[in-house]
This record gives sequence, structure tokens and C-alpha cells, in this order.
Amino acid sequence: MPKKVVPLTDVKVKSAKPREKAYKLSDGEGLYLLVNPDGGKYWRMKITYGGQERLLSFGVYPTVSLAEARAERSKARSQKVAGVDPAQAKRIAKRQQAIAATNTFEAIARKWHAEKCDTWKENTARDTLNRLERDVFPLIGKRPISDLDGPTVLDVLKRVEERGALEMTRRLSQVCSRVFDYAVASGLAKYNPVPSVRVALKPRVKGHHAAITPDELPAFLRILEKNEVRMFTPTRIMMRLMMLVFVRTSELIETPWAEIDLEREQWVIPWQRMKMGKRKLNPRKVDHHVNLPSQGWELLRELHAITGRNKYLFPNQRDPAKPVSNGAILAALKRMGYAGRHTGHGFRALAMGVIKERLGYRHDVVNRQLAHMSGDAYGEAYDRAEFIEERKVMMQQYADYLDGAATGRVIAGRFGRAA
Repeated sequence: MPKKVVPLTDVKVKSAKPREKAYKLSDGEGLYLLVNPDGGKYWRMKITYGGQERLLSFGVYPTVSLAEARAERSKARSQKVAGVDPAQAKRIAKRQQAIAATNTFEAIARKWHAEKCDTWKENTARDTLNRLERDVFPLIGKRPISDLDGPTVLDVLKRVEERGALEMTRRLSQVCSRVFDYAVASGLAKYNPVPSVRVALKPRVKGHHAAITPDELPAFLRILEKNEVRMFTPTRIMMRLMMLVFVRTSELIETPWAEIDLEREQWVIPWQRMKMGKRKLNPRKVDHHVNLPSQGWELLRELHAITGRNKYLFPNQRDPAKPVSNGAILAALKRMGYAGRHTGHGFRALAMGVIKERLGYRHDVVNRQLAHMSGDAYGEAYDRAEFIEERKVMMQQYADYLDGAATGRVIAGRFGRAA
């Protein structure tokens, strides 16, 4: 008859003293405390599985208490009854813990970011990583991505939301969601918790770039013409050109004189400088014909006499080898008293409103002049064919309308073909 083992107590475990040789204090059912000569106390368990004896390690006392060691013993015995080798299960669990410790949210996010960099523009890659480093990594970066749940991610996003940065919260949630999708696809996480927590975030109030209306145009033109804020001539020309051709802000201020053919009156922006052409994936390789009206060519000739020896139409005052800052137009609008009421992008919205509402042109003609994607398989060929001539007429009529608005002699009519 086997000798009955008296279970250990917390007091007995705590008071166990080291001896010259290691010894064991049994708790029954294979569990015992190994006390080493150096005073270290280790939980061990002997168990037989498949006719072979296994030795399991449950940790060091007092980090692992008596109660916790007994819980591990019960778990091992249950695994044996279920036909699972406790020693093998422990090795697998230990390996999974090591993998989880390596696959932290920050480690996975940086790996995802590195693999996506080649498909992004430089500023997109930089801004994405900056958002993670500022608002996410300090909170959950060191935690295994497989351990993160909805409430944890929600707490991260709520902290950004509390700053009033609703748009930033939306973008950050998108970035986190893509990191989790990457982890799920790589077998490092079971699910993406971000979509389920978005309902708990404040909705973003969608809006457009600030822009004046066609009815506000005459007052704007009068202020620009009077120039009481004393803008330099190149700045005034820049503002006039933005109204006349309504390209994107960067597309105007970064224009080199090499693109301008004053003799033949042609301005074609290479596709590499266009927004859709800068995409790393499936760039739109179509040059954009700006179609300047006669007033525009007069402005460019005036500007050429001032800045024609420089590389760019609008050189930076501090470093003429570079174009002016992207904020030059916003700064000029602020001086005119239109801060928050109108933006560089707003010139595009203004032109769209005038040309469609006051001149009667259909949407797709104006849209092509804005260099928007056509949305159909033949749009690019159509862009180079019929619409070029129609847009030339449209742009001249729009310039004439602006001249009339400035003097109060506006004649509106349906010049374009009906939609």
C-alpha cells in the first residue's frame, strides 16, 4: 500500500531551508517542491504518459505559489485523461508564448509598413509611421498582437478622439485595421478587432474644401484687383492663374518654365507631376492639357519678364532654385480676408460651379479639365481627342466670365452642349 502523502502548506513551503544536498517536499499526485542547496525552490511534477515518465516544470517559488502549482498539476492530469501529452503541450505553449512575445503590435506594424512603403508616396509612408509612433506604439506597441482585443484598441483610439482630432482618429483606425489584417493573413492573430469598435467612435463631420460661391466672386475679384493688401505681382498672377486654370495647388506652384511654350501657347503638364500619375500602383500615364485662355497667356508673359530666368514660374524668395511654399496661396487668401472661407483647392470648386451653373457645360467636360479620372475604359483616349477642343472654348468663355464678374458686366448663358 503506497505511503499516504501529507499535502504541503504555505507555511511549510515558505519555511523550507536549504541543505547540503537538494531535497524534495511532496504535495501528492506527482507534484513536489525541489529545494536546492542555493535556496532556490522549484515546482516539479512526475507524470506517466504512454508508458513513459515525464518531468514537468511549473516555475519557481514564490513567483509561482502553492495554489498555482496545484492548478498546473490539475491541468496536466486533465490533459492526460484527454489523451494529450502534458510535456508536449507545455513545450508547444512555451513556443507559442515566445512567438507571441516576438510578434508584438509594433513589430508587426513595422514589418507591414516596410512591405507597403514601395507602394506609397514618401510623405504617406512617413505620416503613417509617425501616427503609429506617436499615438499607438507607446500604449500597445510592446504587447503581443494576438492578445489585443476590441476594448484595448478602442482605448487607444479614444485617446486621440479626446483631443478633438476626429479625422486623425479615423485615419489611425484605418492604419491599425490594416496592421491587424496583415497579422491575420500571416497567422499571427485570429481576428481584426478594429471594425467592431468603430461604432463607439464619434462620427467624423464630412466637409469640402472651403470655397466661395459664384455670387461671392465679384467681391473677391475687386479685392484682388485693388490689391490693398499689397501683394507682389507674382503672387497676384498666381492667384489669377489659379482662378483661370484651376489646376491643383502643387501642380501650379511646381510648374517649371520648361513646360510653358509661350510662342505656341501650349502648356502640357507631364503625367508624372499629376496627382494620379504620382501613384505607385497603376499610375495614370496621361499628360494634362491645361488649355489656357488668352488672358492666361497674357499673365504668363507678364510673369516671364519677372521670373523667366528662374527654373520655376514662382520661385522661392529664399532659394530661387525651389518653388514657393505650398502655403503661399493660403497666405495670400488670409491677407485678403478669406482665411477659412476659401482655399487653393476651393478655386476648383468655384470653377466647377461657374462653368456648370452659369455657363451650362455638362459635368464630364469640366471633370476632364479638372484632371479627374474618367471612370470608363475609353476616357483617356476621349480626353486627348474631342474634349481638348471643347475645353479650349470652355476655358476662354470662363475667363471672359471672370472679366465680366470683375466689372459687373456678366453675361451668362448655356454655351456648352446640354447634359
